[in-house]
Amino acid sequence: MGRLGPTEIILILVVIILLFGAKKLPDMARSLGKSARILKSEAKAMKSDENKSGTVPTDPPTASADADQPAPRTIQAAPGDVTSSRPVAEPTDSTKR
Repeated sequence: MGRLGPTEIILILVVIILLFGAKKLPDMARSLGKSARILKSEAKAMKSDENKSGTVPTDPPTASADADQPAPRTIQAAPGDVTSSRPVAEPTDSTKR
């Protein structure tokens, strides 16, 4: 396989524009960038959680009255994201039908 020249790159771009349409390409690029930011922030959070969990706690954990109900999880928005963080509704057995 040889290297791609300018003619081949232009031809590939024209085919992409014909397949997806010029109006959808900016939306696709925006959502791809948003997904990359979220992935990067999640990887960073996992790495920081790993560093925090590597330390040994000095006090053993004690059982509390809130042990039956876990704290609600929150999805943090990535930097530059237009949406704010929001709580995650997790399915429970006590949901009303």
